[in-house]
Amino acid sequence: MSEFLGSRISLISKSDIRYVGVLHEINSDESTVSLENVKSFGTEGRKSRPEEEIAPSDQVYEYIIFRGSDVKDLRIEDHPGIKENKAPAVPEDPAIVGSRPRPGGQFF
Repeated sequence: MSEFLGSRISLISKSDIRYVGVLHEINSDESTVSLENVKSFGTEGRKSRPEEEIAPSDQVYEYIIFRGSDVKDLRIEDHPGIKENKAPAVPEDPAIVGSRPRPGGQFF
C-alpha cells in the first residue's frame, strides 16, 4: 500500500461525509488511515432526510486520522506515480503506415 502514499484520496465515512486529502499513512496495526491537507465536502445528498445533511466546509485541515472501521469508501483520485508520457493514440486511418517516437524521445 505504500505505493499510494502521496496520492490524492477521496474518503467517505460511515457518516456519509466525503473528505479529500493526500494519503499520509495506512496503519494496519491500528487500523487507521491518515490524510494531510484535508477538505470536507459534507454529505453531498447522501442522507435520506434533508435535515440530516451536513454542508461542505472551506476549512482545510492539516492532518486527520480516520478509524478504518468507520471508512465506508476510499478511492484514489490522483496518483502521482501513475502518470506516464505516452504517445497520443494514432487514429485508425489506412493512410498511416506507422507511428513511433521522434529521435530524442519526443512524441509528435
